[in-house]
Amino acid sequence: MKEITVEKLKEKIDQNEPFLLLDVREPFEAHISNIDTNSCLIPLDDLSDRINELDKEQEIIVLCRSGSRSSKACEMLEENGFSNVANLKGGINDWAAKIDLSLPQY
Repeated sequence: MKEITVEKLKEKIDQNEPFLLLDVREPFEAHISNIDTNSCLIPLDDLSDRINELDKEQEIIVLCRSGSRSSKACEMLEENGFSNVANLKGGINDWAAKIDLSLPQY
């Protein structure tokens, strides 16, 4: 499975590269801390029922709190024919620690 660092994600955002940021956390978690960019919130437990909402041709970067749930989501996407998928290494907490220090870690 492909992984992307928070630093590389920041570069992609700064360069306005096209991708979907798929957040697989629960809604209450997204309210605590999130990345201010075009993202889609589909909790991991709902992903199998909502996978058809995603475009198989689009680059998808998946995030959660620490990288564990997003790793499972990446596996599920790959098993369903998505080929351009990457797990955000360290999740939102790594983003909060290295990129946006104003965000709370939880």
